[in-house]
Amino acid sequence: VVTYVRFGERVCSPIIDEGEADFIVSFELLEAARWTSFLKPEGTVVVNTQQINPMPVIIGAMEYPDQLVERMRSAGVKVDAFDALSVANEAGSARAVNIALMGRLSRYFDFTHDEWMKAIEATVPPKVLELNKKAFQLGAEA
Repeated sequence: VVTYVRFGERVCSPIIDEGEADFIVSFELLEAARWTSFLKPEGTVVVNTQQINPMPVIIGAMEYPDQLVERMRSAGVKVDAFDALSVANEAGSARAVNIALMGRLSRYFDFTHDEWMKAIEATVPPKVLELNKKAFQLGAEA
């Protein structure tokens, strides 16, 4: 699944073309590597270090590429990699990987902590709100 997020004073299209993304946020290393051509030269990949085997690897037709973070960096990509799954588990649920990644991404924006928390409060169901706030905070600190 690929989702584009654009915001600013003037947004003319919801689509981001190759070479135009400021950030790529990825749940998995191989997926991050597949999309690096969409980054601007000064862009950053924020990626969970988890490896999820795609079908060709599962059936033995291919091997999962090794040292993907190093390969991306060798290609000139700025990579911010961390174990978001462990962070999410520490917060209380593996399902919070997304919000742990958002916490890590928050380091790159000028929004205040309160602004981030208000956005989370406005979009997250009350029954998992505290868990998500914790995952965000742990991701920001990771």
